[in-house]
Amino acid sequence: MTYSDTTITAAVDNGVDTESLIGARTAFEQMPEAAQFTFRSTCDWVTGTQNRNTLNGYFGLGQEHTRKETFTIAADHPEVFHAADTAPTPPEIVLAALASCLTGGLAAVAQHRGIQLRSARAVVEGDVDVRGILGMDADIRNGFSAIRVSFEVDADASEDDIRALVAQSQKRSAVFDMLTNPTNVTVSVA
Repeated sequence: MTYSDTTITAAVDNGVDTESLIGARTAFEQMPEAAQFTFRSTCDWVTGTQNRNTLNGYFGLGQEHTRKETFTIAADHPEVFHAADTAPTPPEIVLAALASCLTGGLAAVAQHRGIQLRSARAVVEGDVDVRGILGMDADIRNGFSAIRVSFEVDADASEDDIRALVAQSQKRSAVFDMLTNPTNVTVSVA
């Protein structure tokens, strides 16, 4: 914004402390072992297809950490599957995780690049053929066959800059990486 001959630059505040993030990056370059984190979720069956995930505590920076608050995520199946429909389905929670990771990343990248966001929304859709889940056809996968993410962003930036924000957020998204690259998953019974 220009006023007379003086240029006034408004501070950008998207609520992200990028200085601390850059500081963490520098620290991890010096001590890469500190960058190894293990996150956890404990899931308890409630009844029917209902369950409750409890999240608190993780390993990082070489030690165990307890969160300030314990978080819960409930999951269920919809009525069309003769379930109670008390919470989102696990696949919907995955879509929410992807949207949350991309949107949070978008805010961080915008803050770092000096772009003020006014609003940002990610709409995520995933296609599933439930015949795979129900064991009706071994050739149909159980998971998503396609996922689409569409962003609506209102910011003090050009369309090209907004596309670049989304691209960088996607490039650095942990959840996008989990969904698009193979991950070793082991399941055991204690």
